[in-house]
Amino acid sequence: MELTPAAAATVDGVRLRRLLGDPGLDWLVDRARRRLERGQPLTGPVSLSAPDADQRAAAERLLGRVPGTGRSVSVRLDAVDGLLRRSGISPEGLAAAVVALTGPVELLGLARAEEQRAWQQAYVPLDALADEVPALQSWAGRLRSDGLVRRLAGTPTAAADLLGRAATALRALPAQPPVSLPAFSSQLLGSAHALDDGTPLSTLTLSGVRALTGFPDGSGAQWRREAWASAGLLRDALSSTVLTLNLPGTPALDWMADAGEPAVLTLRQLTRYPPRSAPPTVRICENPAVLAAAADSYGADCAPLVCLQGQPSAAAVALLRHLHTHGSSLRYHGDFDWGGLRIAAALLSRVPWSSWRYTTADYRAAVRTLPSGPLLTGARSDAPWDPDLPGALADAGVRVEEEAVLNDLLSDLR
Repeated sequence: MELTPAAAATVDGVRLRRLLGDPGLDWLVDRARRRLERGQPLTGPVSLSAPDADQRAAAERLLGRVPGTGRSVSVRLDAVDGLLRRSGISPEGLAAAVVALTGPVELLGLARAEEQRAWQQAYVPLDALADEVPALQSWAGRLRSDGLVRRLAGTPTAAADLLGRAATALRALPAQPPVSLPAFSSQLLGSAHALDDGTPLSTLTLSGVRALTGFPDGSGAQWRREAWASAGLLRDALSSTVLTLNLPGTPALDWMADAGEPAVLTLRQLTRYPPRSAPPTVRICENPAVLAAAADSYGADCAPLVCLQGQPSAAAVALLRHLHTHGSSLRYHGDFDWGGLRIAAALLSRVPWSSWRYTTADYRAAVRTLPSGPLLTGARSDAPWDPDLPGALADAGVRVEEEAVLNDLLSDLR
């Protein structure tokens, strides 16, 4: 519903501009327009605090009297309405005059309601996606409340398009087998650059990917590459690597295992030529120093070992998922500190594993045997595999790095 120029068709524009077009009365016209937008009547007084000389003079000419010398100027809107009607300048009164001066007036209440309906409609693709993919329901709920879609899109129309395209991409994930991110974008979204870094669609879709795969928080180009790769979209299949020892299954791996030498596997290798065999048990460590010591100590006689080298990379996850799917039992150990617990939890959310000397009892035993250790710092983290472990770390306040318990770990790898 609008107050349109049709309502101002009988206004004498020339005389109206002489009467209300003075810049000194802009405040009065603006107050009247705001009342119209809110659906309020144009009656009663409106006041201007601390008017300047031009504003006082304009009010005097309009009212035909001195408006006073106080700190404000007051004008009754119904008086102006009556003046416009009696003079014939605006037979329909002040409302028509405001429209003639400032353009159509849309009632804000109705406009807000219509905008709200448009935003609700914009989220329909998201709701449909959440119904189809239960793993994305919590993420979809957050998007409705955190304002990300509104910030990225700006308008309901743009939001509907953005959410529809993101839903199209997410329905096709995870990609099996993994594919190039540009090729995926070209095929599903019509452009190889649709999911380039920095675009609203990339930001929104990557948020959904992380909800789908459980990929941990982070930042930077390498983190984004790994996050995409967690859903099978490869921006760079060579930079994501995982370190292994005595893991057979391909000619190259067999050769390295026979030599007892560590091997670095890229995501490209793992997606094209994954190991053909899976050992009954594969142990996982966090730090390369453990794998290096195992290779030095046992060489070809060391038990199969995989090293994360920090946060689990897409290559590490791809390898461990492959091994688990083909029957390997995965055993994990990491640093006893908050960062180590976060790494372990991130891996557990994506690949099942059981503890390898990585429990509350193991931590307390290690603390008792250490003469001293570095102090525990940082933000507390949970340990889903052992809920008592964070409390034990907090009580002792000591970090126990893998290198400090290296002899125990090596005894299991003999």
